[in-house]
Amino acid sequence: MSALSDQVLAITRPYLGPATDKFMTRQCAHLKIDVPALEQSHLEELAKWVNVSGKLIMDPSKALELAKKIANL
Repeated sequence: MSALSDQVLAITRPYLGPATDKFMTRQCAHLKIDVPALEQSHLEELAKWVNVSGKLIMDPSKALELAKKIANL
């Protein structure tokens, strides 16, 4: 995995615990990439998907918080 994908997973894990890998795989699928292929140029769009999808399974404020952390890597 790239260092960037490791960072994204590390940021996401406190929010989603054991569901992190599956959740991020699904979000990256929206971008038509695999998690290890994440690049800086993907982060803004990834953050949007994390916010939209995250609100379905967690508090909306937490989803937005996570999305902002990802966008600001």
